[in-house]
Amino acid sequence: MQINISDPKIIAESTFVNEPDVDRWGQYQFPSLDRLLDGRIAVTFHVNADSAKAYGKAPMAANRGVSSDDGRTWEIVKSDAPVAGLLLPNGDRLRAGVYDVTEPAPEVANLSLPPVRTTGITSYGNEPFNCYRQVELPRKLQGVASARMIADSTTWVKEKARLDDPDALVRTAEGVLPVLWWGDVRLTPDNALLAVVYPHRIEGPDSAYVHCGCYRSEDHGKSWQIQSRLLYRPVNTSDVHAAKRGGFGEPATIILPDGEIVTVLRTTDGNGDGPLYQSRSTDEGKSWSAPTPIRKYGVKPCLLRLGNGVLVLSTGRPGADLAFSFDGRGESWTEPYLLVPIEGPGNQDDSCGYTSLLALDDNSFLVTYSWFRKPTDDGETRKAILMRKVEVAV
Repeated sequence: MQINISDPKIIAESTFVNEPDVDRWGQYQFPSLDRLLDGRIAVTFHVNADSAKAYGKAPMAANRGVSSDDGRTWEIVKSDAPVAGLLLPNGDRLRAGVYDVTEPAPEVANLSLPPVRTTGITSYGNEPFNCYRQVELPRKLQGVASARMIADSTTWVKEKARLDDPDALVRTAEGVLPVLWWGDVRLTPDNALLAVVYPHRIEGPDSAYVHCGCYRSEDHGKSWQIQSRLLYRPVNTSDVHAAKRGGFGEPATIILPDGEIVTVLRTTDGNGDGPLYQSRSTDEGKSWSAPTPIRKYGVKPCLLRLGNGVLVLSTGRPGADLAFSFDGRGESWTEPYLLVPIEGPGNQDDSCGYTSLLALDDNSFLVTYSWFRKPTDDGETRKAILMRKVEVAV
């Protein structure tokens, strides 16, 4: 195998220079790669604060780079046009499990809520929260926020898919109640839909942790049925903070050609760097192998299977990086290829660590990520969104 990683190309940079003790966490971060309906490539990034109160809100500045030449040149715009979404076997296009269909979170004080089912404290900020059963919430807060473009149409229509999971909990954050259902939605070999999503909480002994839920849809994403839960079961020998972690989150999921499902899970939280875990299912997501650590760190992992069979994993924090599984199954991974120089002592000093991948053809792909220390002409630094092209010769 031969891997060629291009020099970085700057997509966008912040309108501000970095200032000591000024917190702009969330701005010019969290890039996501997609195609638009006309085939152009879009890199959408976050320009608002990283807050539950910002979910579903319009961007306060231009937040998307658009390229019509496979990433060689970019135009910076606001993300007014939805991305192309997932093309379904019936000709519909679906956007579900993604940030851009998430609805603004209502203030808890303005809601008539059911009984509290459990409580907890976040690892970031030590913020107390309450949890409620999803099926007991007001109707407008139930289900899965989605958008659909029916076959032969050019219009996206927002909808709520039914969520068949009586034990699922929804928690408060920052005085609001965000209803989140985030994760990769994939087509199965039998043309159903499968998604491993977070944040996922349940009552009982496991209520102290966040888990990931595996759901299946056989009606093109109009309803989702719980298949299984990937409960937080840490390997304590690999993480001294395992017992007090928040749990599993930010799953990346891929379905291999033989139907086996591979998912990679984050554990990094307010306690510091935590391992990335990997788990597999050979029965359509009904059961999973015991999650096993594959990396000492990582947030928001992304998985991509190239047409040549190579499996790609991107992640970060500290920095941002790529790893490759040449067996095509994630049985083994290369050492990380660093994309960002790691200079600061903290795991969030150089990059948010969030990455995104998009295949160009069977042997090449694009990766996007943030860099917090782009030099300016006057000796300062700015936050920036970058892109590289990667070629994998088999």
